[in-house]
Amino acid sequence: MNEYATEEQQVEAIKSWWQDNGKAVVLGAVIGLGGLLGWRYYQSEVHAAKHLASDSYTQVVTALDNNSKTAVTEAQTFIEANKGSQYAVLTALQLAKVQVENNDLDGAITQLNWVINNTKDNAILPLAVTRLARIYAQQQKFDLALTELKKVTIPSWNENIAELRGDILLQKGDISAAREAYIEAQQDGSSPALQMKLNDLAQ
Repeated sequence: MNEYATEEQQVEAIKSWWQDNGKAVVLGAVIGLGGLLGWRYYQSEVHAAKHLASDSYTQVVTALDNNSKTAVTEAQTFIEANKGSQYAVLTALQLAKVQVENNDLDGAITQLNWVINNTKDNAILPLAVTRLARIYAQQQKFDLALTELKKVTIPSWNENIAELRGDILLQKGDISAAREAYIEAQQDGSSPALQMKLNDLAQ
């Protein structure tokens, strides 16, 4: 799906950051260990676990990118084994993309809903929501798609959300509401593509 192109650049940036940094150490857990020896042991365990998850994540994503026969199963196993980690969230996001490309829309919906329910990351949540909304629109579940978009309240996403809402309303056949959504999107910024959509709907 072409609309994923720009989003994929954002996902790649997120994935790169997590590859370098891993999951942050929680200070409260460190304090609870107490003592230099305990701290060193904990630090060693965290370091080892981080690299193990990172290596496994890299292998799974590579399998998904190559669309290998066992990729989906490997990804699902990794997600189950690493629940609570950002690696699992990123894997689910990537798995959903592959499932859309393979026309497994129901599978992608499951993964994207899991991402939405398991992340509070302001860079990832809007991506998952907008992708889910597009799938619902593709299935002609327009009201579900529009409801999903309401979950994104991050100001920097206002233009994208309003424009996508306009696209979905246009698919639904509500031309007047689509025009209003496009005008709303213009207030937060404009693009040639958005202006073309408005021109097409000019009265």
